[in-house]
Amino acid sequence: MNSYRVLRNTVMTVLTASAMVGPPATGQADSASETSRKGTARTVYRLTWATQVKPRVKAVARTAKGRNKTIAYRLVSRRAWPHSQFRCLDSLWTRESNWNHRAYNHSSGAYGIPQALPGSKMGGSGRDWRYNPITQIHWGLNYIKSRYGSPCGAWGHFRSSNWY
Repeated sequence: MNSYRVLRNTVMTVLTASAMVGPPATGQADSASETSRKGTARTVYRLTWATQVKPRVKAVARTAKGRNKTIAYRLVSRRAWPHSQFRCLDSLWTRESNWNHRAYNHSSGAYGIPQALPGSKMGGSGRDWRYNPITQIHWGLNYIKSRYGSPCGAWGHFRSSNWY
């Protein structure tokens, strides 16, 4: 629903909910009689409109891929790397594992988000390396830092040689 329609429905709801003075009409939803100061009766009509508008909710990373990217973004930010470094990391790990922490390459034996070869190398970051994306991301960032200096360095190497 576009914003004009939402505004129109909101205005109509407010106008309809406010008191309308006039003679009773057929088909009105709810009426109540009130006596004014001069002693004459006036009828107040109230209508209720239901709208089909759903409240806007900020998109939350509900998929494993989204959660893993969020974790990596926070860890890249803690290293004081600029946002451009995360974009390089995103490109790199999207090509490698599509951010799947259970990704396994049958031909090489590489495992996890960073596609560690062999996957057991990630055991240095934690015993839960097989199923914990945080452990895998920590290990991957440390590997990239020590070998290439930054995610953009690793992404540049990947683009030229198709591996990192």
